[in-house]
Amino acid sequence: MFSRMREDIRCVFGRDPAARNTWEVLTCYPGLHALWLHRLANVFWRNHLKWLGRLVSAFSRWMTGIEIHPGATIGRRFFIDHGMGIVIGETAEIGDDVTLYHGVTLGGTSWDPGKRHPTLENGVVIGAGAKVLGPFTVRENARIGSNAVVVKEVPPGATVVGIPGRIVKAQATSDEQRKHRDALAKKYGFNSYAVSPDNPDPVAQAIGQLVDHIHLMDARVNDMCGAINNLGGEVCGDIPELDVIELAEAEKQAERARQRDQDAFDPSI
Repeated sequence: MFSRMREDIRCVFGRDPAARNTWEVLTCYPGLHALWLHRLANVFWRNHLKWLGRLVSAFSRWMTGIEIHPGATIGRRFFIDHGMGIVIGETAEIGDDVTLYHGVTLGGTSWDPGKRHPTLENGVVIGAGAKVLGPFTVRENARIGSNAVVVKEVPPGATVVGIPGRIVKAQATSDEQRKHRDALAKKYGFNSYAVSPDNPDPVAQAIGQLVDHIHLMDARVNDMCGAINNLGGEVCGDIPELDVIELAEAEKQAERARQRDQDAFDPSI
């Protein structure tokens, strides 16, 4: 039991950069409290003490604002961020490494008995306010955007946005383009997340296309400079290095200073 609890706490640190220490996580994270109370309620439910299971579930809802039916099945390293307003139905099944944000509903669309709530496979992330309704499966590593309403199966690794939910597909990118983008991202010292070909964000795709364009222009300018220099010209001298890493470090130090100032004047501390 205690090993599972330690695993849950490590999970919080892995997915929430606001978590500062173990004591804070133990005392101030309602998602963790709701998960632990659900495990107790689920034990009662599976041992035919259903009223006790519902009582624990009701207490958990009153204390945390998170409603998890004691009959729901939840895997390991389940993380609820913020948590207020989350509803998880009786026949919902949740795999390992799943993340839910506040306002998420795993609900049903029928009053008939039996399986009526969704199944989330491993690694699924559901954004704030999203509604997943019905007895279908959200496949492994899928992402559901904030406020989306999903009523049909989601394939593995897909991202779903909108009402009704629709699958957003990233623009196809070749292995050669991916290598160019990664190399240029490392050269300029920024995280390659912004140019990931699997990111459906149109801004990220635009940045990726800009990186491709920069790479192509660099290659052509180098060819032109070489040809002109072979003809006796003297062009394309040394180009100043863009030290993005140093700028990023300065920004991090400024952010840390702002955080210290905020903590110093925070009346809740």
